[in-house]
Amino acid sequence: APTLIGMVRKDWASQNSIALSWQEPDFPHGAILDYEIKYYEKEHEQLSYSSTRSKAPSVIITGLKPATKYIFHIRVRTAAGYSGYSQKFEFETGDETSDLAAEQGQILVIATAAVGGFTLLVILTLFFLITGRCQWYIKAKMKSEEKRRAQLQNGHLRFPGLKTYIDPDTYEDPSLAVHEFAKEIDPSRIRIERVIGAGEFGEVCSGRLKTPGKREIPVAIKTLKGGHVDRQRRDFLREASIMGQFDHPNIIRLEGVVTKRSFPTIGVKSLSRFLRAGFLNSILASHPVAGAGSLPPSISSGRPVMIVVEYMENGSLDSFLRKHDGHFTVIQLVGMLRGIAAGMRYLADMGYVHRDLAARNILVNSNLMCKVSDFGLSRVLEDDPDAAYTTSGGKIPIRWTAPEAIAYRKFSSASDAWSYGIVMWEVMSYGERPYWEMSNQDVILSIEEGYRLPAPMGCPASLHQLMLHCWQKERNHRPKFSDIVSFLDKLIRNPSTLHTLVEDVLVMPDSPGEVAEYPLFVSVSDWLDSIKMGQYKNNFMAAGFTTLDMVSRMNIDDIRRIGVVLIGHQRRIVSSLQTLRLHMMHIQEKGFHV
Repeated sequence: APTLIGMVRKDWASQNSIALSWQEPDFPHGAILDYEIKYYEKEHEQLSYSSTRSKAPSVIITGLKPATKYIFHIRVRTAAGYSGYSQKFEFETGDETSDLAAEQGQILVIATAAVGGFTLLVILTLFFLITGRCQWYIKAKMKSEEKRRAQLQNGHLRFPGLKTYIDPDTYEDPSLAVHEFAKEIDPSRIRIERVIGAGEFGEVCSGRLKTPGKREIPVAIKTLKGGHVDRQRRDFLREASIMGQFDHPNIIRLEGVVTKRSFPTIGVKSLSRFLRAGFLNSILASHPVAGAGSLPPSISSGRPVMIVVEYMENGSLDSFLRKHDGHFTVIQLVGMLRGIAAGMRYLADMGYVHRDLAARNILVNSNLMCKVSDFGLSRVLEDDPDAAYTTSGGKIPIRWTAPEAIAYRKFSSASDAWSYGIVMWEVMSYGERPYWEMSNQDVILSIEEGYRLPAPMGCPASLHQLMLHCWQKERNHRPKFSDIVSFLDKLIRNPSTLHTLVEDVLVMPDSPGEVAEYPLFVSVSDWLDSIKMGQYKNNFMAAGFTTLDMVSRMNIDDIRRIGVVLIGHQRRIVSSLQTLRLHMMHIQEKGFHV
């Protein structure tokens, strides 16, 4: 029999979850098949216990009670059988109320100090005014008041050390937000080189920005097309007002904006391309020539509007991964995911919801650093852990959006966590389309019925487990971005935990009571149709794979042998085999209800 596992560690704990990891046994006496984790409340040892399984030497247990001590025992199963259970390990879940109380206490201290200081200032001012002995103090006080008014804009009082996001929509004049958060750039310092794409409001170009006293740096320039109305101009600059508030290595950096009347420099070699692309027409349309007549009142008077951001050499993450399919190691992919999670943790800490997190909105530089971008759909949250933003309309990216956001138009940091799970799937599948060719309506219905995306080919079990936790139906059970970063850091420090893949592995649900309802397949044809691979029905039948049980035992070599030659189709079928195995297990354990 195998020896006992080593020391068990708690990686992190939230109000309802605990993440554990442990050392593999020194002498497993065969290949390690899985680990069994038994746990129960410390005070209820004799009443009941729960158990779950994990293929990797780590697990995330969810559905726990807050501020409760739990006892954990773990044993390993290898080809030689089960080991004995480990010694007892005691860990406690977090108490969110105490954290909230501490935060409220800190805010109360700051507010009390501010009120006390202001009261003292008023008393001293009155004293010196009455005595008339300190005219110099009156002047100093007036300067201080001007400084305080500069900090108090549109009702936003800035306390030193508290970095919070301010929604530009709360400003009576949106241009004030742009001037406050974005730096105005002299267009003469910008040299536009080529058109690299098109955005919602106009072309996107690459170019160079000459900074005072520094060398030129590469930049991307978003332009507002000519003939825009004031509302389009405000919406366009709103994104700059948002980006200008962020300062994090995994968030796209705003260099500045151009809102004043002037022309940028355009390289001679690029002139013909700009003419063909219509870019110069857009610029000239916003610069009326003397004697050419006046523009309609609804059209913004001639000022070119540009947003200048750092240039990301490798473009969007989804296109980059599809272009380099299979070229990266798992640890490199985890590093990309860690960067995205760190950027989202920063946004969440500022009380900010992205609402459109997807691989297409992640940009990649030459060092493979990933940065969150595209803040056109973003909204702010109040200082409330359960707060959510309800939209007044607009399109929602169904395949990346949490169920509660689709159904009720409510968004939160927890809905961003769901979207992050989809981004993980995109990264590990090298840019495949989530849910493939399923219609949006089919995606909504499948998620509601409990379907979750299967692990991509070559995906470590620990990463797919994290995806599934991001896709918990109950949003309060999803991990916070701080927890996700900690978990990925743990995987990076211990890369051996990434060696266990999901292929040919039957992953048990994390806890009783969280068993998903799997789609009902009654034949091989039904299963192939459900994954849009019906064209291979004859291949499966001719090769003798006529029952779901036989199909569930297939591996990648079997799939190639029956004539599936396209790499994308091989991946989709292999990935779907995981769900099919869970479906078969569900049938064997529950049976059909008639």
